[in-house]
Amino acid sequence: MKKIILSTLTASLLFTGGLYANEKAAKDATVKEVNTIAVNNAKNDAKENQSKLVKEAIDSLKYAHEALVALEKKDSKEATSKLEKALGKLEVILSAKDAPQFLVIDNLVRVNEFVGTSKDVKFALKSVKKLLDEGKVQEARALLLPLKSEIDVTVVSLPLVSYPDALKLAAKYVHSNEIEKAKEVLGIALSTFTEVTQIIPIPLLKATDLIVAASEIAKEDKKRAIMYMSAASDSLDVAEALGYVSKSETTYKVLHEKINEIKKEIEGENKAEKLFDGLKEKLKEFKEKIFSENKK
Repeated sequence: MKKIILSTLTASLLFTGGLYANEKAAKDATVKEVNTIAVNNAKNDAKENQSKLVKEAIDSLKYAHEALVALEKKDSKEATSKLEKALGKLEVILSAKDAPQFLVIDNLVRVNEFVGTSKDVKFALKSVKKLLDEGKVQEARALLLPLKSEIDVTVVSLPLVSYPDALKLAAKYVHSNEIEKAKEVLGIALSTFTEVTQIIPIPLLKATDLIVAASEIAKEDKKRAIMYMSAASDSLDVAEALGYVSKSETTYKVLHEKINEIKKEIEGENKAEKLFDGLKEKLKEFKEKIFSENKK
């Protein structure tokens, strides 16, 4: 069973891009420095915003497991005691009016950053196709593995819809001396979790931060602002080449057109404030659709 869980992490990265969450890039920062800060801040955001683990849920699982061990030893009295403790750990949560459907018992943040360009991606894909044509599947697979640039946030939760009822049913079977049935029910309860992974493409975070940085210095440093915008366009190329697709009405082509429009305005009269705002809104909506679609 899988259930979509949007973490606070997604929201924070969606709207801010990560640039000003912790460290702020200097106004004379290089593109590499802006990108490094963007990724580091995104990592920190991911760690700081990990879903809070519910101690009662973890304790309940521990007691349920101990009940199963007791049943393996045919110790019904011990199993009953452990099941009562397992249910007891959930009493406060279950009695609350706004009791959650899922209790978080584990989470994990993985970061895989692709440091190449869109040309590197395209070259790798051509090589993969060639290897597949030659029947060299494992070599092709090895080339495909690095072709991702994302923060993956995995949340493992205990479903309150079914878990407590399973414990009660197991206790009922123990009471009626139907030990095998009790063991079967407990085994299922201890292996039924929801696991959802939220995928956040790093190139889109970089593009967002570079655009924000460019908007803040466009008046005082045209050359650097244009450099940031060009780098943002490159990041979008990487995201597209890596296959991070959005169902947004805004396309990569539209984003590139907006970036080019802003670059021309910066070089000219430099009244790009509204253009920047429009681009940020379109990129936010574009990312929002990608974030909502990229879950597994």
